[in-house]
Amino acid sequence: MKTLVIGSGGREHVLCWSLASSPDIERLYCAPGNAGIAAAAECVAFDVMDFDGILAFCAENSIGFAVIGPEAPLVGGLADRLEAAGIAAFGPSAGAARLEGSKGFMKDLCARAGVPTAGYGRFTSLDAAERFIQSRGAPLVIKADGLAAGKGVIIAETVEQAAAAARAMFAGQFGAAGSEVVVEEFLPGEEASYLALVDGENILPLETAQDHKAVGEGDSGPNTGGMGAYSPAPVMTPELCEMARGDIVAPLVRAMAADGAPFKGVFYAGLMISDGAPKLLEVNVRFGDPECQAILPRLKSDLFTALRAARDGRLSEIELEWHDQAALCVVMASKGYPGAYEKGSVIRGIEAAERETGATVFHAGTSLAGAEVTATGGRVLGVTALGDDIASAQAKAYQAVARIDWPGGFYRRDIGWRAVKG
Repeated sequence: MKTLVIGSGGREHVLCWSLASSPDIERLYCAPGNAGIAAAAECVAFDVMDFDGILAFCAENSIGFAVIGPEAPLVGGLADRLEAAGIAAFGPSAGAARLEGSKGFMKDLCARAGVPTAGYGRFTSLDAAERFIQSRGAPLVIKADGLAAGKGVIIAETVEQAAAAARAMFAGQFGAAGSEVVVEEFLPGEEASYLALVDGENILPLETAQDHKAVGEGDSGPNTGGMGAYSPAPVMTPELCEMARGDIVAPLVRAMAADGAPFKGVFYAGLMISDGAPKLLEVNVRFGDPECQAILPRLKSDLFTALRAARDGRLSEIELEWHDQAALCVVMASKGYPGAYEKGSVIRGIEAAERETGATVFHAGTSLAGAEVTATGGRVLGVTALGDDIASAQAKAYQAVARIDWPGGFYRRDIGWRAVKG
């Protein structure tokens, strides 16, 4: 079957890398792709929000299956458009994608479904938000309601910081995403990611992961889209995994179905583990990036078969097999990220790093300038390695990072610290 992956990041690279080995894929395309994806799929130059162009390409090239990677086209309804045109699509409808597209919607649904999460308020005016902040006290978490590329969350340690964050959001710091603001109580504990394939009813868990959202070592500084990840997450015991499935994912899947928007795709639950139980921090409606780069290299089973089963409502027929090895991904980003950064710097040594260490380098914000790889985004590379445990995967990943020649980039040197400390 001819298959199209939509997106251009590290998530889409590892998706193409995984799908390329499927015997059921006749030809693999990616729109728009990047310099690394070009080795696994044929890249076609369409913006992910160019729905008309994507639909025309699918019709002209007899695409039978489309895998939508990023959140923006999912929230915008690309899966609906593809399905209406007779093209099978992996990814939730716009109605189901509201779980990520609106943090306020997700919180309200949690309240109705009895899902454990932080106390909150949602606001469309600064005055109301500031009154709530004053009444609750700090610490608090201030969130832009809409999509903000993983950056629209600010942890405020004081009431003054919380009010300033709300003011910045309403003033346009995150564009339209901040026209509504959610203010949450701060939950202490350890974060983890629980991902599952969902077909509208059935839930098929994937392996667990933990990511590092903060830009600085020691998990300090502003949030990013993710500076690294590892799998499995030691904190996610079998008991906690079952609690995440039964107390968090399943009630929300049932609630979405009851609301007439059944969820099909990847359900990503961002969790806070505190006092031996998980609470829901956020929902993403697609593979996490960079969690995906740590999870999928551990998958033995055919990814294409699993994604098709999720779309077709046949997950009850699927069992997934996993490698026993752990995986760890280190993100290399452009200097200045998550703030302003320069584009166009040259990256060398990627192939040598892979050859000499056995790691795999997934491209995110890259393009080709002649024969040279150049940086075009904030997060640029995801250097992933497998090992017998997280410590050995960490060591191999950093050996590969050290062999990449990129003066314009930086990376955290402590990815995986929770799993290897002591």
